[in-house]
Parts: sequence; C-alpha cells; structure tokens
Amino acid sequence: MEIIPAIDLLNGKCVRLNQGNYNEVTNFNSNPVEQAQTWESQGAKRLHLVDLDGAKTGSPINDKTIKEIKKSISIPIQLGGGIREIARAKELLNIGIERIILGTIAIENPELVKVLSQKYPKRIAVGIDAKDGMVATRGWVKQSEITSIELTKQLNDLDLAAIISTDISTDGTLKGPNIEALREIAEISTNPVIASGGIGSITDLISLTALESKGIESIIVGRALYDGSIDLKEAQLTLKNIHIQDSTYSKDNFVV
Repeated sequence: MEIIPAIDLLNGKCVRLNQGNYNEVTNFNSNPVEQAQTWESQGAKRLHLVDLDGAKTGSPINDKTIKEIKKSISIPIQLGGGIREIARAKELLNIGIERIILGTIAIENPELVKVLSQKYPKRIAVGIDAKDGMVATRGWVKQSEITSIELTKQLNDLDLAAIISTDISTDGTLKGPNIEALREIAEISTNPVIASGGIGSITDLISLTALESKGIESIIVGRALYDGSIDLKEAQLTLKNIHIQDSTYSKDNFVV
C-alpha cells in the first residue's frame, strides 16, 4: 500500500487546514518546492498536491509554484483544486501532471468528468469529500445534496485513475480515519480508492491495510508527516513488512 505525502498550497505556502476550515490554517513551510523535494528524498513514490486557493475560487493562483514543483521532482504528481474546465485540465496534463483530481465539477458538471475520463483514461481522479456522508464542494465551503455513496455509484462506469475519499470531519485532526466510511466506499467503487483524512499514527496506517483487499490502494498523509507523528521512511518500511508477512502467510496456508 502506497503512502502519498500531501502538500496543500495556500497563498504560495505549504499549509494544512483543520477539517477543511480556511480560518484554521497552520503554515508548515513557506517553500513548497523544498518540501516536495524533501518528500521525494525520503522515498515518496507520488505527491498529492492541492491548490486550496483554486479549490475555493476556481482561479489558478498557485500555478507558478505548481510548475516549479513539477520541475524540481521526478516522482508523479496528482493535482486537485479548481479544475472545472476541459482547457484547464488539458493545460495541467500537458505540463506533465500525471493525474488531475476533479471535485466540484463531479457534482456541478458530471458530463465533463465523463468526457475527460474518456479522453484521458486512468489520468483523472475524482475527490469525494464528505461530511456526515454528504459531499462538499467549492473547497469544502458548500454542501451538496448528494451522498458520497451515491456519487461513487455514479462514477463506476468511468475509467478513472482513482476515487479519493476524504472524510472532512477527520481531516487534519490526527484522530484516525473513518474506517467504516472508507470500507463502504471501497466495497461499492469499481475504481481504485485512495484513503484520506485523519491519519495520525502508524497504527492508523496499519488499520487501513485491512481494506487493501477491498480496493484501498493508497493513503494520503498530511499533518502527521509535518508534525513528526509519522516518519515517512519508517511508515513505508512498516507497510512493506506487513505486505511481505501477509504474502508469506498466504503461501504457507495454500493447500492444493
């Protein structure tokens, strides 16, 4: 199972929000490019990048920083925040962003998600950010009238890179992921699922390995990496060892 470090951009800085609240911002690094290089040097295989300004306003305020990050690292980037038009999606994919993450338009313009997934198979991810089971949009400041389960079902016919499932009530709290919500999404989705929100310890990461067989392929980790609750290298080694142990157990218990 892959651990994906997160960098959230707000006014050109690397920050974290508490439960998606733009009024509760913690600044972690004024140099996001340097931070991206740090995660790569510690063994990250992919970077999760979010333009919080873009998510809230729809304007590409952090494009300069995004392009600098892309040039500074060699690992793939998945990017979300304010991508609501085909031209914008194409622009980002053309500069080498491996995956783009669509959120708001999955609710407001589902036909566009369909078109993009057909044009760019396996390069479009959809972020399903929910609070109390209801999907939020516009940088989590607007509540929709559709449940995360209903939206997941609607996306099952599309050839997506992944569904990124975030429980807003746990995001940035370090209190642990919403296991049951993630399990329900993973069991329903025909697309791979990436877990996000609430990861505060290696124990939390280990708890999610039980859902790997259900379709959870990766885990996005943010605040816990920045405040030192989780060491990226140690966490990767721990999950790797669990995978090896599980594989060995399966072979030892195989009966012809």
